[in-house]
Amino acid sequence: MAVKALRSATRVLSVLEAVASLQPVGLAAVARHLDEDKSAVQRALATLADDGWIRPAPGETVRWELTTRALVMASHATVRSDLRERARPVLERLRDETGESVLLAVADPPRVVTLDVVESRQLVRAAPHVGMVLPPVGSAAVQALLAHLPADEVGQYLGHLPDRRELDALAAVRRRGWALNQGAVHAESSGVAAAVLDAGGRAVAAISVSAPTQRLVKARHAAVAALVVTAAAGLSGG
Repeated sequence: MAVKALRSATRVLSVLEAVASLQPVGLAAVARHLDEDKSAVQRALATLADDGWIRPAPGETVRWELTTRALVMASHATVRSDLRERARPVLERLRDETGESVLLAVADPPRVVTLDVVESRQLVRAAPHVGMVLPPVGSAAVQALLAHLPADEVGQYLGHLPDRRELDALAAVRRRGWALNQGAVHAESSGVAAAVLDAGGRAVAAISVSAPTQRLVKARHAAVAALVVTAAAGLSGG
């Protein structure tokens, strides 16, 4: 017999994710974000506060933010990641070659999440962060990953079965070998990404160079893409 999921635990975890995404954030905003009853969200917030996962943010209005407990848990997960350890020197080399920030993203269905970041040394730079959930539409890293997944799995990330236009766009990314975000998510930030593939050709991660749009201009796309593709290929097949 199948084991039933504990729905109350699911709600608490959803509230924790909402606080992480929106912090500092109040009860009403979390309830609207999750489309949940305020009393249920309030109980979840109280549980998380009692157990040390969240705390009141400074200020007179009650708003919530994460404690370091969540960061410690995240560090345990990433430290054990062989991919992250293998990728770190590759990301640092790519940062030095391009002068821009570099991120490693992994699939966490139905999301794509940033696993590691090496920031540019330039004063003005893109600043992605570890744990950032990448948007399913527009992100170069997400495009690079989805381009190597079957259509039904792509639908898990998009929230719907991909139509012909979306499949054709992903096929074009797959043929070219790299994906481009030219200000599609935020006008001031652009990116170039390539997929890291396992031995069977399935995408397990993506490497993306992220930079201010004014620096990652069209004339640089091909050169940066060649570096990103080489970096991703060096991690593929493992």
